[in-house]
Amino acid sequence: MTWTAYGTFLAFAVLLILIPGPDFAVVTKNTLAAGRGRGLWCSVGVATSNAVQGGAAAAGLGAVIMRSQPLFEAIRWAGVAYLTFLGVQAIRSARAGRYPSPPEPGEQDVPGQAMAGWRQGFLSNITNPKVLAFYLAVLPQFVGHSAPIPVLLAFALSHAVLSLVYLFVLVGAMHRARRALARRRVRRALDAATGTALLGFGAKLATDR
Repeated sequence: MTWTAYGTFLAFAVLLILIPGPDFAVVTKNTLAAGRGRGLWCSVGVATSNAVQGGAAAAGLGAVIMRSQPLFEAIRWAGVAYLTFLGVQAIRSARAGRYPSPPEPGEQDVPGQAMAGWRQGFLSNITNPKVLAFYLAVLPQFVGHSAPIPVLLAFALSHAVLSLVYLFVLVGAMHRARRALARRRVRRALDAATGTALLGFGAKLATDR
């Protein structure tokens, strides 16, 4: 490992993180639905899953999962089902159009949302085998195939931390605009767009080989 390789990996990871994907859609959905607290915990759930999958890849468990076709397919279809479930939820919310009044300045988020947000972030990411494939395919390009586990783990956790920082910034921006975004017409449009995106991500995961 060299610092040049590490810096190049970080730059590459940032570029990938900035591309909107299922994590972006799930965090957006949670922040709009229940406020900053739930959005932050959803982000932590995503980062936790990244760390778990990165650790599995560093320890060699990821390669075992990728080689086990039944297990890999089970994870993939669980991801398809979960993204579809979240997408349908968002579409139904858009069709119903029933939302609470826009929050007043300084109003607290709905209580008891931390675990729900963390769970959605974690499940949407852990059931996406593309994340594990990223660690298995990309890390060796920067550290080599014979790199020790601590080096692989450092790279993987760096990606998880960068992802967490980005999602925290996203949640903060959406929270500042939440009062405007909470208007019924805007919420319906955002829910419809988010639901469509989640269904699209699920369909892409189902058809990818």
